Amino acid sequence: MQLKPDSIVSFLVFLLLVHVLLGLSHAAAAEAPAPEPEPAGGDGDRFRYEGFAGARLDLDGMAVVEADGKLMLTNVTSQMKGHAFHPAPLRFHAPVTVASPNGTVATAARSFSTTFVFAIAAEYVTVSGNGLAFFVTPSKNMSAASPSQFLGLFNIENNGNASNRVFAVELDTILNPEFRDINSNHIGVDVNGLVSVAAQPAGYYDEGTDTFKNLTLFSGAAMQVWVDYDGRAALLNVTLAPVEVPKPRKPLLSVAVDLSPVVTDAAYVGLSSSTGPFHTRHYVLGWSFALGGSAPPLDYAKLPKLPLTSTKRRSKVLDVLVPVATPLLALAVVAGVSLLVWRRLRFAELREDWEVEFGPHRFTYKDLFQATGGFDGKRLLGVGGFGRVYRGVLPVSKTEVAVKIVSHDAKQRMKQFVAEVASIGRLRHRNVVPLLGYCRRKGELLLVYDYMPNGSLDRWLFDQTAPPLSWAQRLRAIRGVASGLLYLHEDWEQVVVHRDVKASNVLLDGEMNARLGDFGLARLYDRGAGPQTTCVVGTMGYLAPELAHTRRVTPATDVFAFGSFVLEVACGRRPIGHGGAGASVDNDNDGHFVLADWVLERWHTGDISGAADSRLCGDYDPKEVVLLLKLGLLCSHPAPGARPSMRQVVQFLDGDATLPEPTYKSFTTLAIMQSADGFSCAMSFPSSTVTSVEGACSVLSGGG
Repeated sequence: MQLKPDSIVSFLVFLLLVHVLLGLSHAAAAEAPAPEPEPAGGDGDRFRYEGFAGARLDLDGMAVVEADGKLMLTNVTSQMKGHAFHPAPLRFHAPVTVASPNGTVATAARSFSTTFVFAIAAEYVTVSGNGLAFFVTPSKNMSAASPSQFLGLFNIENNGNASNRVFAVELDTILNPEFRDINSNHIGVDVNGLVSVAAQPAGYYDEGTDTFKNLTLFSGAAMQVWVDYDGRAALLNVTLAPVEVPKPRKPLLSVAVDLSPVVTDAAYVGLSSSTGPFHTRHYVLGWSFALGGSAPPLDYAKLPKLPLTSTKRRSKVLDVLVPVATPLLALAVVAGVSLLVWRRLRFAELREDWEVEFGPHRFTYKDLFQATGGFDGKRLLGVGGFGRVYRGVLPVSKTEVAVKIVSHDAKQRMKQFVAEVASIGRLRHRNVVPLLGYCRRKGELLLVYDYMPNGSLDRWLFDQTAPPLSWAQRLRAIRGVASGLLYLHEDWEQVVVHRDVKASNVLLDGEMNARLGDFGLARLYDRGAGPQTTCVVGTMGYLAPELAHTRRVTPATDVFAFGSFVLEVACGRRPIGHGGAGASVDNDNDGHFVLADWVLERWHTGDISGAADSRLCGDYDPKEVVLLLKLGLLCSHPAPGARPSMRQVVQFLDGDATLPEPTYKSFTTLAIMQSADGFSCAMSFPSSTVTSVEGACSVLSGGG
């Protein structure tokens, strides 16, 4: 059949009119407002939102309804939260008859069902912000809830409290160890807190093969969740599937949970989400709910569409950037390698094979460098004769430490010294600062101790800006140091001789308990073995006189230093000074003030208690002052055999033994000896033992 030209024209006009009419109808349909929520069926117990344009939701936080009907709970703003509530409360409890002889009537949580279509669009394909949740709550006031890992539901203080009375199903995209999350892509059932009572990786069971298929919650694809609670069986089922897949018969989660004591009778249902540091948008396209039955199904054709992805635009950008980025990437690799070499040189350490056996006590220089802020001068705690001390915080354990840097000579017996450091690191006593370990780098040795927040006793004694220590605090400090020395000398597995007992090496913890620290000069030997011959090291005023002859460190040399320490604490004066104020015997011919001589002279004149620190203003027990001063003199006796042991000292301090009454004649004046290399060594000698000690004082620190 052949059509005439007029017929063809008429047919084309007809097709054009049909096309125009269809276009107008689609436009009208697109501009029509979204339907109102499904009527409550007379009892207000169900609703359905297929798109949210014109919906009467209560929104807070970042939640907004976009022009096309999408509910966006949160946008890309970091550390924010958003909530959407069905405005009216729902009656979640219903009377039931409890099976009993008299047929008791009680209330229990009603069965309910909800479903919603959501999408989580993350800026990156490998990491997301936080997730979203469906929840039931007694109040719409969520202002106290925190964003980020708390999903806008709880905060650090109320998380896990039974008084919350909140039930939630979370769609979590971040692994939070504090909530015992199973992974960073899971569904969880939460009761009053974010430690889920049950959780499963996100996915669904294929209807045909019953195999599990994973889903990525933050892929940006639309997915649907069904939450069905059976009030009589106290059983909750949670099902997840892609939006194009019908509801699987096998739920993802099936958990027995009784919501009767959790959900209040009149409660609100809502949706919540939150963001962390990563840019993420949380969308909800449709939502329905029903009490006592299945939630009304959602018509996918009526739901608003998700925004189109910008894959093509990104591809074009990449086409332009790749040629430019390639040489930049090469430069970055070269710079990275150079930085790595530089860092290796910067944090290079001195390690030898024999140090393997001391591994647990070895710190990396990098960790100590980071802990002290690069040994920042603002963290410098002090500088002594043997090194600088910095305050630091270890990067992993967050433990506060004090790091002391001392110089060392590689030719010295470093292996033996490190072995002793490792052994001393096992010391544990309430009056001993724990030596945690060491590190060696080039010409430096770093010793790591527990940090003592109140600093050294020396500062409290001699810093005029610090409040003076009371007599009780001084007596407590002396007892603490005595107890610590007793532990080192007699109660540990080996004999430890500290060799540098003085006020500046006594540290005060947060409760002002005295702890003996700084074991950089300590020596130890097995019980029953003889003392070691060593270089004479220490601080002027604390050195026992026999060291000039024998150079052997023994517990008795520590007792001598302890005696000087006792006099120092009680009198508030250093053992050796210049131009001491007092009687003419205070100073020797060179103008040095010798504390032990001064106390000895006050004792001889019958006024020994007057040697107590004037900053005490007489607020002390004179009997205790006399006891301590005589004990200090006895411990400082020039003859080692006349000094008590630390066990006897502790007994004297505790009142378990009577201090023997020393005689004035048993003491002699302290002699100021001059060593060959120009250092003055203050040492006590009886008159028969004063001899030349040429070259004996090889390593000495200044009085502090």
